[in-house]
Amino acid sequence: MKIQFFGGAQTVTGSQYLLSFNGRKILIECGLFQGRRSDTYEKNRAFGFDPGKIDAVLLTHAHIDHSGNIPNLVKNDYRGPIFATYATVDLCEIMLRDTAYLQEKDIEWLTKINRNKHEPPPEPLYTISDVERALASFNGVRYDEPVKIAPGVTATLQDAGHILGSAGILLEISENGKKYRLGFSGDIGRSNMPILHDPSLFYDLDCLVMESTYGDRTHPSPETMEDDLARVVRETAASGGKIIIPAFAVGRTQLLVYILHKLFDQNRIPDMPIYVDSPLATDATDIFRRHPECFDRETYRVFIDSNRDPFGFYRLKYVADVEESKKLNDLRYPAIIISASGMAEGGRILHHLRNNIEDHRNLVLMVGYAARDTLARKLMDGEKRVKIFGEEFPVRCKVKALDVFSAHADRRGLLDYVQHSPPDKLKAIFLVHGESDQALPLRDAFRSKGYLSVEYPAPGQAFEV
Repeated sequence: MKIQFFGGAQTVTGSQYLLSFNGRKILIECGLFQGRRSDTYEKNRAFGFDPGKIDAVLLTHAHIDHSGNIPNLVKNDYRGPIFATYATVDLCEIMLRDTAYLQEKDIEWLTKINRNKHEPPPEPLYTISDVERALASFNGVRYDEPVKIAPGVTATLQDAGHILGSAGILLEISENGKKYRLGFSGDIGRSNMPILHDPSLFYDLDCLVMESTYGDRTHPSPETMEDDLARVVRETAASGGKIIIPAFAVGRTQLLVYILHKLFDQNRIPDMPIYVDSPLATDATDIFRRHPECFDRETYRVFIDSNRDPFGFYRLKYVADVEESKKLNDLRYPAIIISASGMAEGGRILHHLRNNIEDHRNLVLMVGYAARDTLARKLMDGEKRVKIFGEEFPVRCKVKALDVFSAHADRRGLLDYVQHSPPDKLKAIFLVHGESDQALPLRDAFRSKGYLSVEYPAPGQAFEV
């Protein structure tokens, strides 16, 4: 049995892991590399394997860095099934269509530039029609129900507690008379977070492919989340400023809305307008409402049992059309604007940053991870001048990061994740989806606990397991 790492290796994006056994090939994840356009297009376009020879695809969750290259896989002759939870299937319908739409708009802009340079027009990675073909191959799976995906292999999807529908994948494989238990963590959520269940843990694994995004960092307790957010809202409102929040449309936006709803009900923040300016986030929130089976007991107690919407209250407005979005630029009073994308590399958030970044009264609030070279990361790192739409702007607003909102397990959560698979049973751990300054200290921590075979695979590297 062989596993090869084509994406999510020594980086936090583009997850793709190919498992080969018994003459079969199973692809775990098929994410987009995200970053500079010049660096990512070729990485995303060309696979390191033949898509037509893959037997099945398993998907842990709908985030684009895990799912976003599936239409390109289908475009390149993949014809097999794609397995994911029902909530993930629903989210992928809107997220993949949105990604194709953004690509087509991006291509329109690049075509104009190339025309002026007398160069041929670029091609999108995939189109809406490729997305529709891919969606026809999705198969919904319930949590904790084993599914036979190929002869000799059964998959069970366990709640990962990261975003709606997220899962860790347990593969039980029979090969040459032996049985193996392989775990793929996907993105691991945090315990005691609002809305979703705590992550389920694997038992008695032989091999684990595990994320390491925050492998050398400890998050503040989720118990401080409401107080931290209420404080920065009150302080910024008192100064007459606006709060601009780059947030992922799926997961982070709904968490923010949920917390703001509670704070507003409890009179812990001022009576001020709150806008979610993201069509994708609006659609995703509707899907959250459609899947209350994913909600934890606290969400039921506070909202669902009394027939209240966790994601809607009278001070909150979901912004739909472009003209309505543009009117937010004219606001001259305190307000909260939540907009995608979370890494500030595209979407309406760029317009809000451009229009608010030079006002010292305003706050840009970071509530999630930002990869290297992204605009969000540059702001978090304190750069004094940044480029938006090719134009340079001085950063005069305040910038603050609240790690408490992270949907990823921290160092403690990652170390605890393997507690039911002792070192004498768990023979190999592969750390993925993490930069070296996070993954390598986590690797050392696992080794100190007796897990001797802990690897940090390079892109394209293969291992026998």
